[in-house]
Amino acid sequence: EVQVVESGGGAAQTGGSLRLSCKASGFDFARYGMGWFRQATGDEREGVSSITWNSDEKFYRDSVRGRFTISRDNDKNTLFLQLTSLKPEDTAKYFCAPVRTLWPITPLEGRVPWGRGAQVTVST
Repeated sequence: EVQVVESGGGAAQTGGSLRLSCKASGFDFARYGMGWFRQATGDEREGVSSITWNSDEKFYRDSVRGRFTISRDNDKNTLFLQLTSLKPEDTAKYFCAPVRTLWPITPLEGRVPWGRGAQVTVST
């Protein structure tokens, strides 16, 4: 089955940290650039960060640069996002997906269905 499964979300206080994981299956994960997206309640989904297939290049939206770190383990078909110095505005559901373009980040529609996401809630 072609899918991605996000995990690692939860509740954190401002300034706290979380680590998200995205386990991929059913497609050749190592061949694709991958990205993280997030969607806050009432807002559209937005790109957060992306990484090339070989981890040579990484991209971040301005609001998370220096606080979030994207990485991947192709042997384990897993994508990661380390979130530090969290802010209430980081509260959202986080999704991973293969990307069509790294930045501006756009998902590769139709290849892998969106997962259920991982909820991140940051309180003051």
